[in-house]
Amino acid sequence: MITSEFPVLQDSSNESGPGDTVSYSTLSVSELDDVGDTKGKRKRGRPARSTAASKKPRKSPVEKLGPLRGKKTNGVAQQNGEGDPTTLFEVVRLGKSAMQSVVDDWIESYKQDRDLALLDLINFFIQCSGCKGAVRIEMFRNMQNAEIIRKMTEEFDEDSGDYPLTMPGPQWKKFRYNFCEFIGVLIRQCQYSIIYDEYMMDTVISLLTGLSDSQVRAFRHTSTLAAMKLMTALVNVALNLSINQDNTQRQYDSERNKMAGKRANEKLELLLEKRKELQENQDEIENMMNSIFKGIFVHRYRDAIAEIRAICIEEIGVWMKMYSDAFLNDSYLKYVGWTLHDRQGEVRLKCLKALQNLYTNRELFPKLELFTNRFKDRIVSMTLDKEYDVAVEAIRLVTLILQGSEDALSNEDCENVYHLVYSAHRPVAVAAGDTFCVWSCRSSAEEALAKRRGRNSPNGNLVRMLVLFFLESELHEHAAYLVDSLWDSSQDLLKDWECMTELLLEEALQGEEVLGDRHESALIELMVCTIRQAAEAHPPVGRGTGKRVLTAKERKTQIDDKNKLTEHFIMALPMLLSKYQTDSEKVSNLLQVPQFFDLDVYSAGRMEKHLDSLLKQMRFVVEKHTDTDVLEACSRTYSILCSEEYTIMNRVDIARSQLIDELSDRFGHSVEDLLQEGDEADDDDIYNVLSSLKRLTAFHNAHDLTKWDLFGSCYRLLKMGIEQGSMPEQIAVQALQCSHYSILWQLVKVTEGSPSKDDLIALRRVVKSFLAVCQQCLSNVNTPVKEQAFMLLCDLLMIFSHQLTTGGREGLQPLVFNPDGALQNELLNFILDHVFIDQDDENQSMEGDEEDEANKIEALHKRRNLLAAFSKLIIYDIVDMPAAADIFKHYMKYYNDYGDIIKETLSKTRQTDKILCAKTLILSLQKLFNELVQDQGPNLDRTSSHVSGIKELARRFALTFGLDQIKTREAVATLHKDGIEFAFKYQNPKGPDFPPPNLAFLEVLCEFSSKLLRQDKKTVHSYLEKFMTEQMMERREDVWLPLIAYRNSLLTGGDDDRMSVTSANSSSKASSVRSKKGRPPLHKKRPEAEEGMEGSWMMRNDTLQTPGALQTPQLTSTVLRENPRQAADHVPDQDSSEAGSEPDYIHKRGLMEDDAEPIFEDVMMSSRGQLEDMNEEFEDTMVIDLPPSRNRRERAELRPDFFDSAAIIEDESVSCYMFWSCIYRNHFNCMLSASSEFYLFIFFCQGFGMQMF
Repeated sequence: MITSEFPVLQDSSNESGPGDTVSYSTLSVSELDDVGDTKGKRKRGRPARSTAASKKPRKSPVEKLGPLRGKKTNGVAQQNGEGDPTTLFEVVRLGKSAMQSVVDDWIESYKQDRDLALLDLINFFIQCSGCKGAVRIEMFRNMQNAEIIRKMTEEFDEDSGDYPLTMPGPQWKKFRYNFCEFIGVLIRQCQYSIIYDEYMMDTVISLLTGLSDSQVRAFRHTSTLAAMKLMTALVNVALNLSINQDNTQRQYDSERNKMAGKRANEKLELLLEKRKELQENQDEIENMMNSIFKGIFVHRYRDAIAEIRAICIEEIGVWMKMYSDAFLNDSYLKYVGWTLHDRQGEVRLKCLKALQNLYTNRELFPKLELFTNRFKDRIVSMTLDKEYDVAVEAIRLVTLILQGSEDALSNEDCENVYHLVYSAHRPVAVAAGDTFCVWSCRSSAEEALAKRRGRNSPNGNLVRMLVLFFLESELHEHAAYLVDSLWDSSQDLLKDWECMTELLLEEALQGEEVLGDRHESALIELMVCTIRQAAEAHPPVGRGTGKRVLTAKERKTQIDDKNKLTEHFIMALPMLLSKYQTDSEKVSNLLQVPQFFDLDVYSAGRMEKHLDSLLKQMRFVVEKHTDTDVLEACSRTYSILCSEEYTIMNRVDIARSQLIDELSDRFGHSVEDLLQEGDEADDDDIYNVLSSLKRLTAFHNAHDLTKWDLFGSCYRLLKMGIEQGSMPEQIAVQALQCSHYSILWQLVKVTEGSPSKDDLIALRRVVKSFLAVCQQCLSNVNTPVKEQAFMLLCDLLMIFSHQLTTGGREGLQPLVFNPDGALQNELLNFILDHVFIDQDDENQSMEGDEEDEANKIEALHKRRNLLAAFSKLIIYDIVDMPAAADIFKHYMKYYNDYGDIIKETLSKTRQTDKILCAKTLILSLQKLFNELVQDQGPNLDRTSSHVSGIKELARRFALTFGLDQIKTREAVATLHKDGIEFAFKYQNPKGPDFPPPNLAFLEVLCEFSSKLLRQDKKTVHSYLEKFMTEQMMERREDVWLPLIAYRNSLLTGGDDDRMSVTSANSSSKASSVRSKKGRPPLHKKRPEAEEGMEGSWMMRNDTLQTPGALQTPQLTSTVLRENPRQAADHVPDQDSSEAGSEPDYIHKRGLMEDDAEPIFEDVMMSSRGQLEDMNEEFEDTMVIDLPPSRNRRERAELRPDFFDSAAIIEDESVSCYMFWSCIYRNHFNCMLSASSEFYLFIFFCQGFGMQMF
């Protein structure tokens, strides 16, 4: 490190080798002093400082330093106009003065008294760290660096762990900027003289090196930031020196090459002297940078604090970009490569951004070739990083590499990135879209020279390439995601609808590749998605948080795009429909296009003839297709074209009415024929009814067709099917759906108008008759008919429930329907028979057809819809809550399929009625117990898996009650009451000496004992004793063990029950030294009156409140540990449990809550993560050797490859012992001393033992 003759701030703990000593040259250049004087003219005038009074305890740093100074300086003891003293720290913090003026004033004070000026600078760094102490002149002159830092550590503020660099708010964010700017300006203003005086830089670098090795986070963080910014400023100085050397060498060579008579020898001597001086300055700058790099960077880039590591990586990236000749080599790139494996996303993000700045410059690619080959796999894998910001930057870095070098990445690497265009996170998908555009544009670069339009334009090839990529990705339902990913980077391509329609409509030219059927379908799907994106101007569902408000520019672009696509497709769409009218997939996509039109263009542009063409093609489509998707697309398009706000409404309404009239007449005649023929109806009669009914049902969904009275015909079909039992299932399903739409449209009319009593009675009669038909259909032999009837029953019961009269609609009370017990039981039995079934039963119900994975998922989705429909009836109190018992009992068995639905149902029902919900839970357990008794008999094997399954279900139910026992007090007590009554409900027929048949149920009830309050346990126990005889209390046989276990669960734990979160203060004495200042009490005893509360829990009216969790005091002590390397600061990555799972219940408010990160911590990362090649004393660490200018020696050959895989920071989990060490340390807010390691080991063993149990 740098040494000086002045023996101050020298840290004896840092060793220096023989090559580290700097031999400064004597500088006596008068013009440099003149430069300093010129800059000093800008200093601000300040009044003389007043002498301080006698010293008092806890004086401010200004008062401490006041008597020591006899002249004004910029930093410590000056006064402003109002007489308030300000320090250099306060001047920088406020930022009211220009930073160059502040630095010039300090330089002037340094020229007058460099000791006092440096004292100002030292105190500036101390105060920027948040320390309230100040270095006095005696300390500065007589104490070593380590002693001063220890003294400042003792004077740290104990009240808060915050310091200026971590404080929130815009003021402190500005301070960070001012702090960095001050250091940069200081070096820039001192670069001609002061930094070479063998004093200032020696003192500053020595101070920062000592502070950066402190165990106090504030010192370490602040000094590292200062040192890295200081290094950046020195790199800039070194770069300027190199440029000046090259310029001087050119001048010297130019002068020397002149003829002897014209050569100026005096100028040559001056240039030689200047070159020598610049060379000496460069050598000194190299020594300074070596001291900072070896003394600070190589330690702090692997610091325990992620923010410190991020600072180091960010600045080394700046050095490599600023002075690539010196720093852009393997010796420095390896630090960035290693840190790509950092566990914190913040650090990985800084690595990627630093590399992006390098790969942006194409000239630097040759120097990055070895690094790219070594770390490209890691960079590509980071595109799947769990931190989305990191993944985005990794994709952008891959894009830059792809742009700069075609051979750097393999096809497999690129494909891994391309498929991220389907990511649900939009920034990741957009970045991947940019990469895809770079690849596609480069692939078709030879076509870009032709300025053609349409199918032969460069966009034509790009469209073909996009279609091919979409087909190869095999994600055909995600075209909208692909378009959205490319939207920001390729709008010109995606909005070239002229090119797309030409590819679809025009015949292929000779020698041109013809689009196949799959390619045409994919192109139409992509084209419709681009139209939707342009018209709606927001991402598809799943991308983003919702529709945001568009800016004026975006709104204008949206209007322009909508007009453009409308003008184009008004003419092109009828032709496309005409060409593909027989293809249902293509037609269903094309019929979505009019939904995004600006329909005013039809009338404003006098394009009614194109509207007639469109309506004609749509009529042809309706007549030729019976596919549901096509018919629903036509229905939606007719609905939009019939909007009353457009002038074309009348024209479209006439066409629609004519179409419905024709379909209705056809349907009526076909129904009459079918009813007349009955069982003798042939396939043609069935097809005529089904095809007409499908079309009418699709239109009835979006249009009010009540005036055509479709309900009557559909009801007749359903009644005939019920009576004769021979109705085809497709006709029955469509008739049910059409009748349902008819009822809803009638309800809309009633609610929107002022209905008469007759209207309500008529609608009630219709609804009642349809509900009866649906209930009868539940016993149909065809599964699709039963499922359709069940869904419609649930929907209509929900719609016509008691909620219909809310919101001032009391007049609709006659329309309210409440299901009777028979209907509720029938609905419940349907759920049990069709939802809670095994996979084998499902396969048999599918009539032996072999299902693939997609069919299984579709079947599961259908069953989930059935369960959700019935659960809604329970939640909204339409079906009695006890019916949920048969659903709750399947919670464990079908957790993977329906766990989320059952859990949400349980949560909602508890919000409705806690006590009734508890009764339902215990009823579900009783049902399971009865089923088990029926299967195995009264003598149950308590160790069997079936009994364990019931106990596990009870444990899960107990976890759902949460930690607030006050809120669930009555519910839990009622649950125990019902459980006890069930256990003793029947007497053993063999006599009183034998246990009751249901006694084993008490073992299940034990799972809920922990949810009882202490006084409630006593009451429940008293209630239990009412059912027990004296003989029962004395029995100890195995058959009586459930009773014994249940009694013990009520008797134990009553005396030590507490409502507050348990605190482990008994172990805190084994912790290392911590500050006792302001320590809150660990426990607050509950009032004695509460402990004595007795009385019946069945008649209690609770008003108790649960006290909140106690706040753990924050550790801010700055006492130094004797051996900071003994206990490495491990921060294990803990896998978060699934939200709502039982670990979520257990640990939501548990003992392991993370406290605020202490200010006092170990300075290094985990010992397992330390670099093996850095465990030495850094003798082999490279020395910063700036590249020679043209007059210097040739650059030494490249150093060996430093990319040692053994030195990479491994991203691996820590040991179980260190995991408990971290939790123990975080919980008790202390640092482990050597004596407490034994207690930690005992704590670990106990925790492990409990886990094994």
